[in-house]
Amino acid sequence: MLYTMEYPSPLGEITLAARGEALTGLWIQGQKYYLGSIREEMTQNPQLPLFIQAREWLDAYFSGKKPSIAALPLAPEGGSFRQDVWKLLCQIPYGQVTTYGEIAKAMAEKLGRPTMSAQAVGGAVGHNPISIIIPCHRVIGTGGSLTGYAGGIDKKIWLLAHEGVDVSRLTRPKKGTAL
Repeated sequence: MLYTMEYPSPLGEITLAARGEALTGLWIQGQKYYLGSIREEMTQNPQLPLFIQAREWLDAYFSGKKPSIAALPLAPEGGSFRQDVWKLLCQIPYGQVTTYGEIAKAMAEKLGRPTMSAQAVGGAVGHNPISIIIPCHRVIGTGGSLTGYAGGIDKKIWLLAHEGVDVSRLTRPKKGTAL
């Protein structure tokens, strides 16, 4: 069974989803890929122990603390390539950014390949089903472009600034799918 809970955040309403004892989704209302590939009936259960734990994690995060990603049991649903990219996202330290190219290099090394497409990595990052907790907002384009956040560029800027990133050195894309 899939359980859900709504969480009011500074970014707007957030929907969390859990299957069993692990979090499978966290989406900001209105974001691209909202609810991902979920097609089954969902049951609201805000008192589920996992949701109480997730609410505490989010409360800490939004109050300026740095809760550990490992503090929550996560089970994002996706293929092995996406799973590997999401694991790399979890290694990006709070308040820091990396590029799609750097993640592509790490994935190429992991897979024993000479290179990896940053666009392929971008697809996996963009389909991250557990936003904020799996910090896809910490990934930027080469040269400091704020490209590619399913929640929208303004929310990406808010999250990075909230974590203390100097967003004044980053640039907004002028065109493209990330707007």
